[in-house]
Amino acid sequence: MSITEQQMLQILPNAGRSAGVFVPALNTAMNRYAIVNRLRIAAFIAQVSHESGQLRYVREIWGPTAQQAGYEGRADLGNTQKGDGSKFRGRGLIQITGRSNYVACGEALGLDLISNPELLELPQHAAMSAGWFWSTKGLNTLADQGRFAKITRRINGGLTGQDDRQALYDKALKVLA
Repeated sequence: MSITEQQMLQILPNAGRSAGVFVPALNTAMNRYAIVNRLRIAAFIAQVSHESGQLRYVREIWGPTAQQAGYEGRADLGNTQKGDGSKFRGRGLIQITGRSNYVACGEALGLDLISNPELLELPQHAAMSAGWFWSTKGLNTLADQGRFAKITRRINGGLTGQDDRQALYDKALKVLA
């Protein structure tokens, strides 16, 4: 099972032209990471859509806010060098964040994301990094079990934006029926 541009626009009316750009990349990533049934695809599309503002943002908008300033020096993100917080801000459709996540993602995708973090802003890598993250966090299993809130916690660390995520998920389930 894959998703069409028409289905994507039904789920994400604000995506506009981005839907056509991202659908092939998302289908490739979903196929690679076994996001291939209705429950998995609906959950994946809902989560990446929330994280990317309906496919409009592949780089975290930088203030820096107080939270973003806190990325600097965060050992749990692997941000050990001066400037890592900004350099390894959230990128891709699921917002890969922190030096250590860029290293792991880059190794998995065969990309030098330490020297070229902006590669995660390209549609194919933005989608593939989201699929990689989804897979490494065991989110297919949670999607199969319908544990959508737990998926949000694994992606976000909490339930930020859960109402929007849930609305996108409900819409995706209807469109993919």
